[in-house]
Amino acid sequence: MDLELPALHGSLGSPVIESMNFLNEVAQQYPDALSFAAGRPYEGFFDLGAVHRYLDRFVEHVRAGAGGDEARVRRTLLQYGRTKGIIHDLVAKNLRIDEGIEADPESIVVTVGCQEALFLTLRALRRTERDAVLAVIPCYVGLSGAAELADLPVLPVANSVDGIDLDDLVRTVERAKGDGLRPRALYVVPDFANPSGISMPRETRERLLALAGEHGFLLLEDNPYGLFHGTAGRPPALKALDSSRQVVYLGSYAKTGLPGARIGFVVADQPVTVAGADPETGGRQTLADQLAKIKSMLTVNTPPLAQAVLGGKLLTHDCDLRAANTREAQVYRDNLRHVLGGLAERFPPGSSPEVTWNAPTGGFFVVLTLPFAADDALLALSARKHKVLWTPLHHFYGDGAARRQIRLSFSQLTPDEIREGLHRLAAFIGELSAHHP
Repeated sequence: MDLELPALHGSLGSPVIESMNFLNEVAQQYPDALSFAAGRPYEGFFDLGAVHRYLDRFVEHVRAGAGGDEARVRRTLLQYGRTKGIIHDLVAKNLRIDEGIEADPESIVVTVGCQEALFLTLRALRRTERDAVLAVIPCYVGLSGAAELADLPVLPVANSVDGIDLDDLVRTVERAKGDGLRPRALYVVPDFANPSGISMPRETRERLLALAGEHGFLLLEDNPYGLFHGTAGRPPALKALDSSRQVVYLGSYAKTGLPGARIGFVVADQPVTVAGADPETGGRQTLADQLAKIKSMLTVNTPPLAQAVLGGKLLTHDCDLRAANTREAQVYRDNLRHVLGGLAERFPPGSSPEVTWNAPTGGFFVVLTLPFAADDALLALSARKHKVLWTPLHHFYGDGAARRQIRLSFSQLTPDEIREGLHRLAAFIGELSAHHP
């Protein structure tokens, strides 16, 4: 039977849904090109042997807790697992050590990547067509895509040098309420946002928490890059400042643990009153309990073997991933320095073509402003003719409209590759600028 796209879910016709696959697979389409496209972790320290060591370490941990009951050990690793996960206690310890976040392990749901955590949360918050989610635009395409799947409109909030325009946030919330909408939450990446690379100062974080409480919406804090900052001090995570359970914390071990394990998590400690339930046994639950219900119908549980490998890494490093990622953090700092220095060398002030860029203090990304609008067709030209990949910023606006900005990701490259990649990029920009005076 033939199917027509208009007869399927409306999200499948959205440019947002196409973007995730595009960003994930564009490098495979042009294997000879140097890629500044995907924000993947550095692969130079990948070690297959470590996978077996981590698994063995976690088995020892389970065996000790099981009092030598081998049937229980096998069941924990090889059977369907607990929906909320089997490493929630280790995640809670890791959050306390690395982020200063005190989280009850029972408020944590271990997920298949952070993307599942994001979808579960949006799905739970979407009750009627009046519900909406706020997001600083441009934003991570996974938020826009998950919102499409959850039938939740995204209300754009303006960006600023501080990571968000708080005045515009208030205007957007008030306008939405005036239009009969209910803004349920604001999605933010306070540390080295994707794609902008901007980090929020502590004062902005504190004001944002206050505004969320005043206007009655949650904050969805996504924090994949927080450990990869420069030498300057880093403000606390929003969740570490959260005294009123205003923040749902979305976490990922893709950058700090093992990306192939696909382990994420969500801290959702917001109380949920269940009408009609016995207050002694079930009348007072948490948002995490509700997310687990949805997860049980989506992925049933996060694969215990994948959790075991990541759990073994946490145990091996006493749940201190900041220390465990010392080498990686240095690579990212060095790569950022090479990118910023290489751009300054190739596009000095007053030169033609005029190219400008921001200067993050950490993370994975730098944004360039070009003399011409860049779209996927120009990316294909860049890949074919100049053998260099980058990401058009329209993917982070979700509207398909070409803009004069591109994102460079420097996380998975070597210094030599960065140098050569910038050389190729400069040649591409120079050629295109000649045709777009």
